[in-house]
Amino acid sequence: MARLPEGTLMQRAASGLAATCAALLNHVYGARVALLVGSGDNGGDTLYAGARLARRGARVDALLLSPDKAHAAGLAAFRRAGGRVVGDPAVLDGADLMLDGIVGIGGRGGLRPDAAALAARAAASKATVVAVDVPSGVDASTGRVTDSAVRAHLTVTFGAYKIGLLVDPGAEFAGVVHLIDIGLGEDLPSPPVTALQADDVAGLLPVPAADTDKYRRGVVGVCAGSQAYTGAAVLTVGGALYGGAGYVRFSSTPAAVAAVRSRWPEAVLTEGGPGKAGRVQAWVAGPGMGTDENAWDRLEEILDSDVPVLVDADGLRLLADELAGAPLDRDAPTLLTPHAGEAARLLGIDRALVEAERIEHAQRVADAYGVTVLLKGRTTVIADRGGAVRVNSTGTPWLGTAGTGDVLSGVCGSLLASGLSALDAASIGAYLHGLAGRLAADDAPIGAYDVIAALPDAWRAVARDAP
Repeated sequence: MARLPEGTLMQRAASGLAATCAALLNHVYGARVALLVGSGDNGGDTLYAGARLARRGARVDALLLSPDKAHAAGLAAFRRAGGRVVGDPAVLDGADLMLDGIVGIGGRGGLRPDAAALAARAAASKATVVAVDVPSGVDASTGRVTDSAVRAHLTVTFGAYKIGLLVDPGAEFAGVVHLIDIGLGEDLPSPPVTALQADDVAGLLPVPAADTDKYRRGVVGVCAGSQAYTGAAVLTVGGALYGGAGYVRFSSTPAAVAAVRSRWPEAVLTEGGPGKAGRVQAWVAGPGMGTDENAWDRLEEILDSDVPVLVDADGLRLLADELAGAPLDRDAPTLLTPHAGEAARLLGIDRALVEAERIEHAQRVADAYGVTVLLKGRTTVIADRGGAVRVNSTGTPWLGTAGTGDVLSGVCGSLLASGLSALDAASIGAYLHGLAGRLAADDAPIGAYDVIAALPDAWRAVARDAP
């Protein structure tokens, strides 16, 4: 802003916003567009974009929430282009397209009552709702939503992705997110949160060389299932087999071993404790394991090992009960994969707090236990203790079905055994798992086995983007 002529960045933003809206409308001439305009630069972006649409023949009406604080130059340009300033919210009801420019990235806390009423009216309309930079009511830095927010079909954001657009609950309100490059380039600071893309993942995938054998690809041990719960064992082993390691060792109760043998004969099976399984390069422990004293003994034996360990499901409940927030005393990497309820139990707080601020609480679990955390949910957050945070960009709501978390644990554990760091194993595992879910679902219900079957296709899709 210091180097460029005044208003340059706003004009670039408004131009990209207007072009995106025009593409949504298909036919701009004669379309009805409504603007919800707050104060400051966010309102200015909205008014300038409205002016461009008006010059192309759209009927554009603007509701000014703070008329005396509206962006003066943007309002003047809007009026010169033929845009109308109106006071009746009923104009929203007949709009084809609605631009939400009430509050920008500086907004904190909930919407004022008048803005909340407009957000509710927008949700009830038949218009396509486009949020300008960030949906009003969504905290751009955390994704937190207090009371109410505008629910957009599309968010057009400028310069860089905002954290609040990538994590729930903000991501749920943002809809599809479209980035407009306004020329910030190398001026952007190092991001506090990153979202790996396909070429990033492709560059980290463990790909076997010509002389690689099954042992060099990695040996992963799985301690899952029990006499009562055998399905979790079968699904976790399936994820591990398709997660990149070359060898899967499984140890559990006789019933769980029999179930895995019938489905995955390529796994090496042992009845009893993990000490009987043989040498491994990483462990996956917890799914379906139970929470009795015998289960804790098995988990404790695994945690006492010198290899990376992934803990999920029942294992997380055992940790919460036995450690109560104290750090794990391990030199080797440890990855915990809780959902919001399990993270809340690990921290001794209410689940709603975790769901409201997922990044903050993933970091809190990582720091409290001295581990890496993969916080599962519609948007997955990966946090390293005292360090990096990543958000996964793949997935589908159809993954919200029983057993898919067990598959994810198997995939991530297999990647740990292949030699990746806990942060990379969790990030790549979440990416592949989400992509496999999307490929398997194709807008139809799926089961956990479908995700396992689609993992090779997900690998192939990512490998095609390898640099």
